[in-house]
Amino acid sequence: MDIEVEKKEEIKGDIKAPPSKSYTHRAFIAATLAEGESILKDPLYSEDTIASLESCEKLGALFQRYDDKCIVQGTAGYIKTPSDIINVKNSGTTLRILSSIAAIAPKANYTIFTGDESLRKRPMQHLIDALTNLGVNIHSSQTNGKPPIIIKGGLSGGQTNIKGDVSSQFISSIIMAAPYAKTPVTLNVNGTFISKPYVNMTLDIIRKFNIKYEYDTTNKPEYSSYYIEPQKYESTEYTIEGDYSSASYILAAATVLPSKITIRNLYKKSIQGDKQIINIIQKMGAKVTTTDTSVTIESTGNTKPIDINLKNAPDLLPTVAILAAQAEGTSHITGVEHARYKETDRVHNMACELENIGVKVTEKQDGLIIKGGITGGTIDSHNDHRFVMAFYVLGLKTGNIKIKNASCYNISFPNFLEIMKEITN
Repeated sequence: MDIEVEKKEEIKGDIKAPPSKSYTHRAFIAATLAEGESILKDPLYSEDTIASLESCEKLGALFQRYDDKCIVQGTAGYIKTPSDIINVKNSGTTLRILSSIAAIAPKANYTIFTGDESLRKRPMQHLIDALTNLGVNIHSSQTNGKPPIIIKGGLSGGQTNIKGDVSSQFISSIIMAAPYAKTPVTLNVNGTFISKPYVNMTLDIIRKFNIKYEYDTTNKPEYSSYYIEPQKYESTEYTIEGDYSSASYILAAATVLPSKITIRNLYKKSIQGDKQIINIIQKMGAKVTTTDTSVTIESTGNTKPIDINLKNAPDLLPTVAILAAQAEGTSHITGVEHARYKETDRVHNMACELENIGVKVTEKQDGLIIKGGITGGTIDSHNDHRFVMAFYVLGLKTGNIKIKNASCYNISFPNFLEIMKEITN
């Protein structure tokens, strides 16, 4: 599906932010590991999170889906081995976290994860090495450190190390599985710790399911350690909060056009790293007012350039890049080298697509230098949901934007077009 975006004059309305994709993934998996029945209120049902849900069903959990909740009968850690390969499609979170969870299964059995062409290019070797140190028999079927991934049941425990500057999902993966290891697990994170808010979200979830852990920085620079003893997840009732990542496109649209809009279900005390978008749009010229559970934006549509480090919020790269593309002046985005290993190489592909519509861009290893100014044209989404939504927002400001292969927004924000039409009509 291709989309031609029409220029709009203003943004207005009062809407609810979609539920958090990251929290939904983690809640589905924690409920799968729990003993008893968990009730998850307001989960996100998108292509990515459904990949986690269906994979968890194959590992033994029972899910009852309703529009406003999901009831999960957990496994109490008795993970079963599916009779067939598990295809997680394009969900890197599902692949990475469940690779550790599958190791909880009985020792005699194997679980195999694969995915679409994009996912089969994603590096997994750092997680493979870290799990091997914990007694897991895990390897890449192609011996290239990439999916398909084969895991034999058996998580002994012990001590392992992982680099902090590759993917926070590897760290979250081991943390979520660790309570069901045979012996305590010590996970040492070495080097610069990128995307740490995502790990904090994982810790937030496991606390809700009554998992206890110890965290130690030992006052050493670029070092941290997690210690988790054998224990059981307990079932619970949990409400998924709104998603600052998905809301960033609504917030960006309300920044680049004359606007007044309120977005509900965005928590002021949220620990999501992508909450950084609030400070970003304020610096670029929007007026923002917050309550405990909502954000209101007013803007004239005139934006200033920005210099910003997105080390802890790499998913904001497409949003901030299109904000910079229409700002008056030159913006610098840094700290996002790890965004090269997302659904696509987001740094390189964003540079290419901005150039395709007339924006002057300099690509750096860890970011982009963007000089505002657009002529318009056609861009390819690279089957990246965040590209579709970001360039759609840019098209609302400038018009003359066509997005090829645009249906992939369903991965994270199924009603994106519906909400955009609501706030622009």
